[in-house]
Amino acid sequence: MPTWAYPSLGLSVAQHQEPPMHTPILIAGAGPTGLNLALALARRNIPFRILSEAAGPGEHSRAMVVQARTLEFYDQLGFAHEMVREGIVLETLHIRGGDHAREITSTRFSDLGEDISPYPFALAYPQDDHERFLLQKLTEAGGRVEWQSKLLDFTQSESAIHARISHNGQIEETEADYICGCDGAHSAVRQSLHLGFPGGTYDQLFYVADVQINRPPDRDLYINLGGHILTLMFPVRASGMQRLIGLVPSDLSARQGLTFEDIRPFVEPQLDVKCIDINWFSTYRVHHRVAETFRVGRAFLLGDAGHIHSPAGGQGMNTGIGDAVNLAWKLAHVIQGRAAPSLLDTYDPERIAFARALVATTDRAFTAIVNEGVSGELTRRILVPLVFSVAVRFAPSRHAMFRLLSQARIHYPDSPLSRGKAGHVHGGDRLPWLAQGRDNFAPLRSLDWQMHVYGDIKEPLQSICRALHLPLHHFEWSDAAHHAGFAKDAALLIRPDGHVALALPSQNPEDLTTYIHDFALQFRNP
Repeated sequence: MPTWAYPSLGLSVAQHQEPPMHTPILIAGAGPTGLNLALALARRNIPFRILSEAAGPGEHSRAMVVQARTLEFYDQLGFAHEMVREGIVLETLHIRGGDHAREITSTRFSDLGEDISPYPFALAYPQDDHERFLLQKLTEAGGRVEWQSKLLDFTQSESAIHARISHNGQIEETEADYICGCDGAHSAVRQSLHLGFPGGTYDQLFYVADVQINRPPDRDLYINLGGHILTLMFPVRASGMQRLIGLVPSDLSARQGLTFEDIRPFVEPQLDVKCIDINWFSTYRVHHRVAETFRVGRAFLLGDAGHIHSPAGGQGMNTGIGDAVNLAWKLAHVIQGRAAPSLLDTYDPERIAFARALVATTDRAFTAIVNEGVSGELTRRILVPLVFSVAVRFAPSRHAMFRLLSQARIHYPDSPLSRGKAGHVHGGDRLPWLAQGRDNFAPLRSLDWQMHVYGDIKEPLQSICRALHLPLHHFEWSDAAHHAGFAKDAALLIRPDGHVALALPSQNPEDLTTYIHDFALQFRNP
């Protein structure tokens, strides 16, 4: 394997003033998806280049919600609690109806996922702050973003990517082993691959605004529903700024140059507030699309480059981050010679299956809620409030709601990497969290493979783990382990992203060696 120079990571023997002409990974796009991919690679000592057309990080709040599964990934990187301190934990969800903010029902939101995740809530944290946070962590890890650098196009051969990059009007030709498109809905990576992006656009026009209101800020989420109403309000920043999202009234949707003043008479009565300062206002239409594939040869699509969908449930940014987490360790393993190149074949089926299911489910829910006809009015006025008021009363339905919104339910049952079943845990599942006793998520901070046993460890398993340099973690059997779905004395091989790879109900070492052989895995970096 050739040696690459990348001074910002401190990984080369020689210092260079210009960017290298060859790098293992070329990342197009420096939003949350691209930054997470770069950070995960930097933590694994994989050289990369990350490009952004922008002059610097974003300046608008845009995506707002950081879900629990993303915080679990950030816990693996060691900074989840720091982000939680900077963000706002959404405390209570209020469902309101009609034109004058009549409350129908409410539920405590900050512990919705109690016993499921160490982060049993949704966190409000604006995307511009989020990007700056990740940039700081990337800098601390030795990485940097090449601002005002645009990927023009690329071709690929069996051995390399050949790309053209524009830096302030000057063209650079460079090579990489792999290219990762994290460059949004108009992705140059996807366009260079000539991939279709099937889907569509919803008819309804939406507005988004960040405002100061005339009452002390709280940490609650308000959803107002009615015949022609869909309005959300929740905190954006600790300074008291509130995010408003809603349907533009149909008789205003064709107006050119729409401003907040045009919709103020509709919005303020719905939320029972006065907006005293408007920090940002925009209108937009919602799209739903999934690329034909997320991988072509040495090129990968992540985030909005591969899938865009309705904002229902705050899933978009978190899904892109999940793409980055999934791909980063696989690229690192292949580049370091710790796995067969076939490991990369698992990225597309794992992530595109979830993206398609997400687009389908959010599309159905979103269409039902925003429909302008009689069915939409009935859904907003009656169905949604009724379903929600019943669901929040019972623990199983509350937990199901959390698993869906938090992305804790994401699993890869059909992946070639997923094998076995022990208790209620299947290969491909997210590792269940132990809510009591020793924290079984703490070992995941190694960002590497490991074996977990819940109960007694048998000597043959202990011996083979020692021989393979595979970390083996023992957890006492308990009611909490049973409640989480583990089987007593079962062994679980855990992937670097916290998903179960192999479930061994009887700790059979032969099944482990077969699995390792199939993917040519090495558990210690050679």
